[in-house]
Amino acid sequence: VNGFVDVPLETKQFGRIAAQTAKHVIRQGIREAERGQVLQEFQSKEHEIVTATVLRVDNRKGFATLEIGKNEAVLPRSEQVPTEELREGERIRVYVVDVSESERGPKIMISRTHPGLVKRLFEMEVPEIYDGTVEIKAISREAGLRTKLAVSSKDPNVDAVGACIGPRGARVAHIVEELGGEKIDVIRYSEIPEELIAAALSPADVLSVEPAEDGSRACKVTVPDHQLSLAIGNKGQNVRLAARLTGWKIDIHPESGYYEGNEESGSEEDSAEL
Repeated sequence: VNGFVDVPLETKQFGRIAAQTAKHVIRQGIREAERGQVLQEFQSKEHEIVTATVLRVDNRKGFATLEIGKNEAVLPRSEQVPTEELREGERIRVYVVDVSESERGPKIMISRTHPGLVKRLFEMEVPEIYDGTVEIKAISREAGLRTKLAVSSKDPNVDAVGACIGPRGARVAHIVEELGGEKIDVIRYSEIPEELIAAALSPADVLSVEPAEDGSRACKVTVPDHQLSLAIGNKGQNVRLAARLTGWKIDIHPESGYYEGNEESGSEEDSAEL
């Protein structure tokens, strides 16, 4: 019991089937080890930015094949910025959204449109965010067009917005360049909903914010007549991003209470959802 018995095997006596079986088992073991290594490598990069090289672009199906290190990943059309045109051989930064294991090996989801990409770029560019002095409270993004970022400072002597923008806008300019000219609004976060909503509608000026009396997360915002279009934004973009950033349903009204022509208000149902 618990002893070992050595049985010598003459490998020359193995037949063709036994040799093929051994070869198959060894190859299978190597493949599984490689998959495990790739999975472990990408899991360490989950929710981080990685640099990738564009290998192939399929214009018909819309996806691009990227090389990340020694591995390949697919960037689907839905995760590509609509205003960007990828070219073979180009080096781009992508955000690793999720890494999971499947029967065919590691499944990696990467993105250029995820708000996490903007967050990580700010962490890389702004030392105050990296060391925790400035905190990113909320992000809302329409990739390629505009991003709104709410920040706050744990140190009263540090201006959170100024730190993100940088001297003469240098820090935010680097991020805008990386994102292909996407506009970025950096606002000061506030625990007071009225202040946060007013700031989120930047660059428009807000005269008043009136929360709904029933206690729901809805409010009526009044802006100067000449700033109504600015507050709503192109196709409702500004109010939509502000609603996502704050988590409030925002209904915009002009100061006079009169809408010129058929101009729309900012009370779109879809813009109210966080």
